[in-house]
Amino acid sequence: MTQITMMEDNSLLLDRRDNARNVEFLGVVFTPLNAQQLLERVVQRANSDEKFGFLITPNVDHFARLSKDDTYKHIYENSWMNVSDSRILELFAKFSGFDLPACPGSDLTANLMNDVIKAGDDITLIGGDAGIVEFLQNKYAVKVHWHEPPMGLKNKPDALDEAGKFIANSPAKYHFVCVGSPQQELVCEAAMKYENAKGVGLCVGASMDFLAGRAKRAPKIMQQFRLEWLYRLLSEPKRLWKRYLIDGPRIFSVWLKWRKEK
Repeated sequence: MTQITMMEDNSLLLDRRDNARNVEFLGVVFTPLNAQQLLERVVQRANSDEKFGFLITPNVDHFARLSKDDTYKHIYENSWMNVSDSRILELFAKFSGFDLPACPGSDLTANLMNDVIKAGDDITLIGGDAGIVEFLQNKYAVKVHWHEPPMGLKNKPDALDEAGKFIANSPAKYHFVCVGSPQQELVCEAAMKYENAKGVGLCVGASMDFLAGRAKRAPKIMQQFRLEWLYRLLSEPKRLWKRYLIDGPRIFSVWLKWRKEK
């Protein structure tokens, strides 16, 4: 079980973009925390009186998209914090001379649900389906405030605003936004417009599917060797072949360009 403790370094509790611990990598400002530090930061923020803020966990797919179109660059600038979701990004950061620990959103989601959020607590779920809601209610006995937005969400301003307003009106401290990127980040930006919005928005993609056992994560040995992408590709080749075989390799050129411009 993950143990929640207060951090000795109070500077880690700062939410400012000029925090000395932050690093710019591939054009995005990251906060390099390990999984335990991230969990503590999220819990601290959720229990504060601060206005709503949201966490993004960028992976290689995010940078493949940005390399083709930076239309959504603002989501990383408006977030409360960005942490790396990818062991591939962690490796490229190491090649660049600094540590950027991988903190997968699926791990954060599991740690929050198993070790922090208690029976009877409120949580928000944007996305998912009735089966996921039933799973959360049965396994964790939580009160799920569920909103199911329409398909094509990123191109529907009214639907984005409706989802953001739903978050603002929810009594939950933890808002799990699971509609894929950049939709989930756009929903959180919409929530920021409402003064009554509180708590933390967690842009965690398919994390609830992993938690419910609908999708399986790569074995630990494959995770250690940074081969999660291969496991997922073999699990869903028809859906993911383009992401991992065409778009994903763009990270090499993105990194080389970034290094050249430094």
